[in-house]
Amino acid sequence: MENLKDIIPVEDFNWESFEKGDDYNKQNKDELVKTYDETLNTMNDKEVVVGTISALNKREVVVNIGFKSDGVVPMSEFRYNSDLKVGDKVEVFIENQEDKKGQLILSHKKARAARSWERVNEALEKDEIIKGFVKCRTKGGMIVDIFGIEAFLPGSQIDVKPIRDYDVFVNKTMEFKIVKINQDFKNVVVSHKALIEAELEQQKKEIISKLEKGQVLEGTVKNITSYGVFIDLGGVDGLIHITDLSWGRVSRPEEIVQLDEKVNVVILDFDDEKRRIALGLKQLTPHPWDALDASLSVGDKVKGKVVVMADYGAFIEIAPGVEGLIHVSEMSWTQHLRSAQDFMKVSDEVEAVILTLDRDERKMSLGIKQLREDPWENIEVRFPVSSQHAARVRNFTNFGVFVEIEEGVDGLIHISDLSWTKKIKHPSEFTQIGTEIKVQVLEIDKENRRLSLGHKQLEENPWDVFETLFTVGSVHEGIIIEMVEKGAVVSLPYGVEGFATPKHLVKEDGSSATVDEKLPFKVIEFNKEAKRIILSHSRIFEDEQRSVKRKEASGEKKSKSGKKETVENIDLSLEKTTLGDIEELAALHERMTESKPKSAAKSGAKSKAGAKSKPVEGTPAEEIPVEATPVEVTSVESTPVEEAPIKEETPKAEE
Repeated sequence: MENLKDIIPVEDFNWESFEKGDDYNKQNKDELVKTYDETLNTMNDKEVVVGTISALNKREVVVNIGFKSDGVVPMSEFRYNSDLKVGDKVEVFIENQEDKKGQLILSHKKARAARSWERVNEALEKDEIIKGFVKCRTKGGMIVDIFGIEAFLPGSQIDVKPIRDYDVFVNKTMEFKIVKINQDFKNVVVSHKALIEAELEQQKKEIISKLEKGQVLEGTVKNITSYGVFIDLGGVDGLIHITDLSWGRVSRPEEIVQLDEKVNVVILDFDDEKRRIALGLKQLTPHPWDALDASLSVGDKVKGKVVVMADYGAFIEIAPGVEGLIHVSEMSWTQHLRSAQDFMKVSDEVEAVILTLDRDERKMSLGIKQLREDPWENIEVRFPVSSQHAARVRNFTNFGVFVEIEEGVDGLIHISDLSWTKKIKHPSEFTQIGTEIKVQVLEIDKENRRLSLGHKQLEENPWDVFETLFTVGSVHEGIIIEMVEKGAVVSLPYGVEGFATPKHLVKEDGSSATVDEKLPFKVIEFNKEAKRIILSHSRIFEDEQRSVKRKEASGEKKSKSGKKETVENIDLSLEKTTLGDIEELAALHERMTESKPKSAAKSGAKSKAGAKSKPVEGTPAEEIPVEATPVEVTSVESTPVEEAPIKEETPKAEE
């Protein structure tokens, strides 16, 4: 009660206003409103302002922008910034100063988007370090949220060392530098690696300045490629080329080292300017050639494994790091070209003979054909001249066929030794590659490892028989099988071919014979040595026409006497036989000469009026008595033109 006495009442208190609920008078109220308005910031909707975080939790962030009420922003809009805390300044976009519930509506995402492109270009220009949120993984890298813009982080720009698992960076906030912007497509490329390269560059300079050739260092296997292994030497990388991993052949570096493995390496070389360091691993162990058996020499047999194949040969590893080359020419005694893959393949175990050995150059050549006997050593015994064998066709040339009788024994069949009768332009017309053909050995050249072979020699020469069948003047039926520039090839009986020039292809009606036409042909030349038969179709009817003309001419002449008529018949017979047998004509002349004395004596004894006196030596043929040569005349006239000897038709005369 005593306390109530200490209360001093307000003298000018307006009880009437109090009862109405109005605690202040108008003046005080205006002053209060003015004071309240001065404490608030002036702002508009759709405007970006800076606010202060006054409170936050896992779901929401309360932002004070100096307005009569605070705004609430979802925590998801701040995922890029994991270090967000109370008191941080953030940009927000005023969507609505007061909604239906009187709440201030703010958006941090829209505020970032409104100024994002401006901020991105500014960060690139100033080489500024910015924060970004790794949203997800994509092909070749990551997607990063930078100022509300999705930027691309290439896999090679995540770290200075290769990244094997990208997923560990998802949903993490990291620092980046903007390295590239495409203004047209609004694409942004960022890099985290660029932030640490400057520091590493300084470390590299310090490490390289202390390096020396031959120095042995410990490193960690950082990356493995098909051509070598990258080693981390503590801030600087070096490369062990695949050839420097082991003294032996290495097909895959994984056979020697594994990722993250600690290894000792030796420095082979380095480049101060390009920051390149060449390392070696095999150099830490002795060279296998130095430990090679000293007693090993040329001619010794060795065993090994095929490690590398090439067209020209195979490399055989007879000990780790010790290899020899078997050239393809040393794999077989055969001389025709083949590939080394025809004889062996990688991983095959083979036995070979040492052909050359150079310990200084660390080279060795081997051979496997030397394990077998040389087929040319006793070639004369195994394949003597005139012996017959089966061979396989290996290759063609314009002049013949190369065949292989057995491995290492090759021979040539000249194109002229393929057939007695056929005129072969190319061996492919007669046989095919890979087929079997019978041959006869004609000649042996042991020094050059060559055999001269023949195929037609397996049969008798049919031209001995053809000589009796296709005599000059004989007529045979033939078919024109080919037309060439200088005439036509004619197929005759018994598989033989002849040739006719264009003027001998003219038919009786004046037209020329054509391909596939079947006609009779007369032989006008037969050359056994050259295997040539010259034919003529036109000669057949030309000879007939000449014969008819002669008969007509002889019929028009009237015989003045029986003697003269007989002599004319003799002359006609002589004319016909001038193209025939010269020897027969000579014999006829001799008999006629012997009959002259007898005719003269008989004529003198029986001489009558008007009869001629006996002829003297040298009397012309017209004056020879008919009675003197009745037998001989009959014999000459009976000789047919077609059966005339070879000299009747000569190709030169026809030409």
